[in-house]
Amino acid sequence: MIVHPLITDNETLKNLCARLAKSAFVTVDTEFMRENSYWPDLCLIQIADLEEAAAIDPKAPGIDLSPLLDLLVDNEDVLKVFHAGGQDLEIVHNLTGKTPHPLFDTQIAAMALGMGEQIGYQNLVESMLRIKVDKGARFTDWARRPLDQRQIDYAIGDVTHLAELFPRMLERLRSSGRGQWLDQEMERLGDPASYLNIPDLAWTRIKAPSRKPEVLGRLKALAAWREREAQHKNLPRGRIVKDETLADLAGHPPAKQADLARVRGLSAAWAGNDIGHRLMTALQHAKPLPEAEMPWRDERKPGLGKEAGLIADLLKLLLKVRARDADVAPKLIARTEDLEAIAGGERDGLGLLNGWRYDVFGRDALALVEGRLAFSVRDGKMVMTELGDGA
Repeated sequence: MIVHPLITDNETLKNLCARLAKSAFVTVDTEFMRENSYWPDLCLIQIADLEEAAAIDPKAPGIDLSPLLDLLVDNEDVLKVFHAGGQDLEIVHNLTGKTPHPLFDTQIAAMALGMGEQIGYQNLVESMLRIKVDKGARFTDWARRPLDQRQIDYAIGDVTHLAELFPRMLERLRSSGRGQWLDQEMERLGDPASYLNIPDLAWTRIKAPSRKPEVLGRLKALAAWREREAQHKNLPRGRIVKDETLADLAGHPPAKQADLARVRGLSAAWAGNDIGHRLMTALQHAKPLPEAEMPWRDERKPGLGKEAGLIADLLKLLLKVRARDADVAPKLIARTEDLEAIAGGERDGLGLLNGWRYDVFGRDALALVEGRLAFSVRDGKMVMTELGDGA
């Protein structure tokens, strides 16, 4: 494989992308910094196919990333391969408003091959290629220039190993007939909506202090305010206000701005400065959360009441048993919300009741909920026992 020097000029980048556009697939990775910012600071982009590999410096003066971004988001003929690519896709989405397509994630593929739910890149390479990955440059400052050769070699290694690893994984998926198992997960990963930072939805990531509509309404307003502040200032959310402080403010709102001086987690200066005024304005305009936006709760489901949580726990146990039997990661079969839904009596629109998921787990999940299946222990191993109609 040809490994190019660090690309810092437009002509070399354009020619590289023209060649890669003829490949069946490319492997992609990025290096970025975001410890001190809201938006990830893109510092390096690595890309490879089976013939060549390169790292591109997005901070090079005058560099135009358009040929590379066009390859990633507009070229439907080239498969884009990532490992745990969520943050890489977020960066591409921030730059283009789109996500790479078609795409393949080797961490997700590893779930279908029984290699765990979140196998790391290093472990995957060592397992499949028997190569020890040098992670010594992992925590370097990627924003500092110039980059040294050790950093560049480390970064390019991520995509060259991936280019060798991907065809092997693909062959294993084809031989096992599990390639189609990944379709839904890849679609979810590549959904552009997943990478939209919508302020009015920011509250859903915070542990709610109460289920009262007025408290949740204040939490929604405060979280949206913080999201806009963080985006505007390009600072991490927690650098503005921590989650627990927002939750406390929502549950116990101050009557006036001067009271902010007594709120744990806020600077006393907020009692009289502009950001404190903006926080109070957000609180004053907050409205009770509408019924349609209220978070789901087990006891709100008709028929099952508080028993729904216990049924969901049984389904989780069944999922572990069936995932073990199929040698596949449980998360690929069903998520917690799927189990809670079926425990609550829902049947329509559930992925686990269709296709391969139904064969591996869904059929038995229904049988368990409907009293036609029971747990038992045989020879020290958890097994499922079908019950007769009269049981």
